[in-house]
Amino acid sequence: MRSISRFGAAVFASIAATVFSTGISLAGDGYITTAFKGVKANTGYATLTKQGNNTTLTWSDEFKIPDTPAPHWQVVDSKGNVYLLNRLKIKGGVLGEKENRTIVVPPYVHDVAKVQIWCAYAEVLLGESSFDKPVMTAAGDSERMMSAR
Repeated sequence: MRSISRFGAAVFASIAATVFSTGISLAGDGYITTAFKGVKANTGYATLTKQGNNTTLTWSDEFKIPDTPAPHWQVVDSKGNVYLLNRLKIKGGVLGEKENRTIVVPPYVHDVAKVQIWCAYAEVLLGESSFDKPVMTAAGDSERMMSAR
C-alpha cells in the first residue's frame, strides 16, 4: 500500500514540475512563464490570464523589482515584435511609489511569446521569461474569430 502512495506522489510531483517549468495552461485561461533569467531580474515568473476582452500579466510573489532607474514590462510576440509597456513602479503609493504588479496587455498585442523586464533609462534587458509556445491574447482570439467568418 505504501509503495503505491509513494509512486502516486512521485507521478504527481513529476506532472506538477512539468506544468510549472513549461508554461502549460493552468485552470481556466491562465498561463505561466518559465522563471525570469537575466542580469537583474532573475526571480519569479509571470502569469497571463484572459478575462473577457482583457488580457493581464501579473508577476509572482517571488519576483523582485530590479534596483534600476526605470524598469518596465515588455513583451515579445511570435513574430518578434517588441512592445514596451508599463513601468514596474509609479508614483502615488503609500511610500510615494506604487507597484504595477498586474497590467492589462494592450489590444494591439495579439499574442505573447516572451515577457521581459526592460530598463528604459539604460536601454538594457534586465531579465526574460517565456511561454512554452506563444499565448494568444483576448484581442488575438477576437481577431481570429472575426477572420474565420
